[in-house]
Amino acid sequence: MGKPLPPEPALFFTGILYTDHAHLAKAKEILIKLFGPAFMETPPFNWDYSDYYKEELGSGIMRTFMFFENLINPEDIVDIKLKTNNIEDSLSVDGKRRINLDPGYLTLSNLVLATTKNYSHRIYLGKGIYGEVTLIYKDKTFIPHIFTYTDYQDKNCIEMFINARTLLKKALDNNLTSIFLHNTTRLSL
Repeated sequence: MGKPLPPEPALFFTGILYTDHAHLAKAKEILIKLFGPAFMETPPFNWDYSDYYKEELGSGIMRTFMFFENLINPEDIVDIKLKTNNIEDSLSVDGKRRINLDPGYLTLSNLVLATTKNYSHRIYLGKGIYGEVTLIYKDKTFIPHIFTYTDYQDKNCIEMFINARTLLKKALDNNLTSIFLHNTTRLSL
């Protein structure tokens, strides 16, 4: 019989979709105030994987990822998702989101996204939030699930998460609760 143990800390990140730089700046300001400093933000890139968000966000959707210094307990993703939903609501215009925040966490074994939508591959976590194992780590790379979003399957995105995993491993090996990079390591797409 196994004994329950606390989970290893996880690296918290959020994927951000936006069209308006002012909304992005405000969202980043709120995220940092709520969750602490970000040690890295990827350069923005065009997000043209589908038209799903076009009606709400408009055309010319951009994507960026923010990775936060402070490691989290994976169970905290429920409250984090509720807070990011509140940020989206606070920045909405005429009932339409102007920014989409996809919080998730990275462990040595997988990448999990938080969502309010249930589906066959998602597990209920509590408070109306589900967890989706989006990528699994195997054979020194991340492998997508059959339902993994197309952008998370992109080789550049996977390489970014592999690099982030390396930083997480170093932090865990050194028994740190935070990742300190001093601008010497950069993750990019």
